[in-house]
Amino acid sequence: MVFLLLSIKAELESVSELVPADDDFEYFFQVKCNSCNETHPKYVSLNRKEEFEVAGGKGGKAHFVWRCGLCKRESSAKFDPTSPPKPYSAENGQLAPFLKIECRGLEFIGFDPRGNWKCVGTKGTVFSEVDLSEDEWTDYDEKAALPVGVSEFGSEWSRA
Repeated sequence: MVFLLLSIKAELESVSELVPADDDFEYFFQVKCNSCNETHPKYVSLNRKEEFEVAGGKGGKAHFVWRCGLCKRESSAKFDPTSPPKPYSAENGQLAPFLKIECRGLEFIGFDPRGNWKCVGTKGTVFSEVDLSEDEWTDYDEKAALPVGVSEFGSEWSRA
């Protein structure tokens, strides 16, 4: 078992508190088997609300259960319940801790930010449909009379 920490970074223009828009957010990760080092060719999705039975896990559950296509070993991952996603508000595109996941037999090596995110403008305007599928988003904050945006989105995995 290993805990992985996903840190994110972005350039925020006149917004703060970048976070998934709701609790049903689908996280998309690239996964690698720790047994044979095979990387799955597609991104896989995890949701904090969905749980699956782990084979031989004595009634254990995980948010993601995966059988490697090459070595056939079953692995699993689950979100750390004590570590919900942390809103991103770092300055100047600095990496900041975002999410912690417990992994057994696999590692996540990539993150795709597709899906709806939300952030808050300088005058309190909530933008709840921030689409980062292209790693950037722009809009206009009527209250603040300013352009707003998220650009240069990036992420990094480390052991927690």
